[in-house]
Amino acid sequence: MRRREFITVLGGAAMWPFAAHAQQPPTPLRLIGVLMGPSESDSAAQSWYAAFRSALEKFGWAEGNNLRVELRWGAGDAARIGTLAKELVDMRPNAIFGTTTPVIGALARETPAIPIVFAILADPIGGGFAASIARPGGNITGFAALDSSIGGKWVGLLKEIAPHTERVALLFNPATASPLQFYLPTIQAAASSLGVDVSAAPVRAKDEIEGVFLGQARNSGGGLIVMPDVFNVRNSDLIISLAARYSVPTIYFNADYFAGGLITYGDNYPEECRLAAGYIDRILKGAKPEELPIQQPTKFELVINRKTAEALGLNVPQALLATADEVIE
Repeated sequence: MRRREFITVLGGAAMWPFAAHAQQPPTPLRLIGVLMGPSESDSAAQSWYAAFRSALEKFGWAEGNNLRVELRWGAGDAARIGTLAKELVDMRPNAIFGTTTPVIGALARETPAIPIVFAILADPIGGGFAASIARPGGNITGFAALDSSIGGKWVGLLKEIAPHTERVALLFNPATASPLQFYLPTIQAAASSLGVDVSAAPVRAKDEIEGVFLGQARNSGGGLIVMPDVFNVRNSDLIISLAARYSVPTIYFNADYFAGGLITYGDNYPEECRLAAGYIDRILKGAKPEELPIQQPTKFELVINRKTAEALGLNVPQALLATADEVIE
């Protein structure tokens, strides 16, 4: 073989791996659905979604490259959430990420097969979404928003910041709230030990909220716990203003929505959504949701609004201020 022929053959052989690589099929585009419980105009919920998307990108998922995302916002409306859940399931995505109990309930009714990862959901076992924390057993897993013991903590904190509290009403909408029974045992246990009476205050419409505050303000010693509920979130400004108008000491479950309120105690929602992206990543890479244990929160944030306390005539104990993650002056 002449020298020139040898170089040509050798050069062609050197190009074979590159040609073979170029002919490999592209990475398949994966589809995920996302159903957020609040409205698109909700800045706090936008931060949840931003945390989720940022985490996905860190796992190597880039929209338009190897990922397509179909995003929907439920606006805290049960009927709308149901419609959007069906719409997403009909697209047959590889996985769905959802936030809040009404969203996961709607998705669960639509599909027993498509993997669903949740965040900001209080009671996955009581809600019927999983068989156990360690082994969910079905197509749903994720990151729970609250531990049931937090109910007792709400009572204790309210009594600490407002020592005259003798009666506590639990404000929630049965159509959109987490099951009350999830929190009730610890709420009742704490209330009993502190000499506080507890009553449920279900509301189904915005114009029913004022009646709850009026009932608590009718006699001295009334207080309120605003339960985790997208309905309460949607009406947060009204709830805070009514608490001020009727001078009812009130504790809330999340500072993002109720920063103007007296006191809030709950977990970090953006962090839950960031962690949920890790489960979506694992599912897209072959993991099964029934084998991914449900995770529970490990850190809770206490925020106290001293301005609101002063308006209510409350002197916040220094010991309580010292334990707060944030004090709003």
